[in-house]
Amino acid sequence: QVQLVESGGGLVQPGGSLRLSCAASGFTFSSNAMSWYRQTPGKERERVATIYKAGSTTYADSVKGRFTISRDNAKNMVYLQMNSLKPEDTAVYYCVAHGSSSWGQGTQVTVSS
Repeated sequence: QVQLVESGGGLVQPGGSLRLSCAASGFTFSSNAMSWYRQTPGKERERVATIYKAGSTTYADSVKGRFTISRDNAKNMVYLQMNSLKPEDTAVYYCVAHGSSSWGQGTQVTVSS
């Protein structure tokens, strides 16, 4: 079955950087688009970034120019490099394989001074 394990979250000051990682298994990783989502209490889950199997990417307007999604098909990994972090980026971040209903446990990102 599809398994997704996110890591790399933590507490960072505004303006700082974090790199999230997602280890994927149980499906043909290279054939799937992958996305990062985030969720804060009381808000709808937001799609942050997507990377398609050919490598093209899309971003939410709120993170464009600050976040970069990438993938390593040899390692079945997807990453989210987050720079110039803002307090409003605070959320639990999840990676998702398109076409799957599985979600990992997420990783908490807190941006605070």
